[in-house]
Amino acid sequence: MAAPIFNEMSDDSGLPRPHYEAFNSWLNGVSEDMVHLKQTEADLISRRTGITFSLNGDEDGTERLIPSDLIPRIIDAKEWAQLETGLVQRVKAINLFLHDVYHQQNILRAGLIPTEQVLANAQFLPMMLGLDLPHQTYAHIAGVDIVRHSDGGFYVLEDNLRVPSGVSYMLSNRILMMRLFPDLFRRYAVRPVEHYPALLLQTLRSASWVEQPTVVLHTPGRFNSAYFEHAFLAKQMGIELVEGSDLFVRDGFVYMQTTEGPQQVDVIYRRVDDSYMDPLSFEPDSFIGVPGLASVYRQGHVVIANALGTGVADDKSIYPYVPEMIRFYLGEEPILNNVQTWQCRKPDELSYVLANLSQLVVKEVHGAGGYGMLVGPTASKAEVEAFANVLKANPENYIAQPTLSLSACPIFVDKGIAPRHIDLRPFVLMGKETRIVPGGLTRVALREGSLVVNSSQGGGTKDTWVLEETEAN
Repeated sequence: MAAPIFNEMSDDSGLPRPHYEAFNSWLNGVSEDMVHLKQTEADLISRRTGITFSLNGDEDGTERLIPSDLIPRIIDAKEWAQLETGLVQRVKAINLFLHDVYHQQNILRAGLIPTEQVLANAQFLPMMLGLDLPHQTYAHIAGVDIVRHSDGGFYVLEDNLRVPSGVSYMLSNRILMMRLFPDLFRRYAVRPVEHYPALLLQTLRSASWVEQPTVVLHTPGRFNSAYFEHAFLAKQMGIELVEGSDLFVRDGFVYMQTTEGPQQVDVIYRRVDDSYMDPLSFEPDSFIGVPGLASVYRQGHVVIANALGTGVADDKSIYPYVPEMIRFYLGEEPILNNVQTWQCRKPDELSYVLANLSQLVVKEVHGAGGYGMLVGPTASKAEVEAFANVLKANPENYIAQPTLSLSACPIFVDKGIAPRHIDLRPFVLMGKETRIVPGGLTRVALREGSLVVNSSQGGGTKDTWVLEETEAN
């Protein structure tokens, strides 16, 4: 029997939850024509402001709107406080883990994580061994994917630490909702998110040893699927958006070309994967990297956020060990639980996964964007059998998880409103201080019954409202 689905807006009897009562009252007075009019206006605003993305591998480079549903996802103050505390705990432990594996490797010596799973990991960079970073911070920006299960509890689905994306859509959704529904914001005390770019810039500046550092955002270029976000954040922070060709190395430092001549760069907020950052040290055919950058980084003359080699901690085969990291480094019990995970590299766990493939979700350990995965309950028998063969051929490349009953939130559809599955990606900023804007990117599976929320797989987004502590609904 399938587990019941937790509805964010309504309780089991169909009544609105306390923090949704004011919204429900407003919704009951809204006409269908008004909703369609507002949705048309929202799409028009999104196109005019360039809130688009393109699919990786799409040869024609077509830019697409990310659908933004107009029913907000609302989180009350008490729930958010617990979620925020758990996120800070988790990202702090992950940063301590990264410093440890590139220095003393105490957690490996203690036998809590198999040594080969870290040191032989494709994301582990030997060049980072012994390198001291300012404040020992590796993951300056973390996007942690959170789901709510049928029991009402929050669970961490995965950690995104290399180049976590989506925050621009969080900001754009808020701007859109405030413009379209100012009357709703008069009914609620919604905590702001608009200050995220300022907090991000403060975090990046604090990552440098330099007193007044020059910060740039390094983008692969306009054909990247997240280029809108790169340009948006650079503009909001008031920093230069640069490509690899705009930067060069001279005498052990990094400079950017400007109309007034070369200017030294102290902090690079990179949206480029490790392997493409420096053709002299990594992928030699990279045209989007900066030759010699890794050497400058090793000398401590430039900060890269997130740090090179951080990806070893967001590998999905390392994810199961994060609770042990929290206990080992912080001496605390995890506030946020992981989703149960089977590691296919382990023969007994692989046997279980193969025997139950039609009931599980199977993911590549380095996968992203909803690609390279199997959602067993929605797959055909032929798809399950084909995936089983792939799994047997390369088991260490996959993990499996149960098919969770992701919570649902209503969305506007052609015939009124209907529930759709959602998740949440809050963004944690870590430097001298740890900061989280209250909310995050709520992603929604627009297709009925779908559990895949990724925009590349047809998902959309919602504005996320975290209520003030004093909110009375």
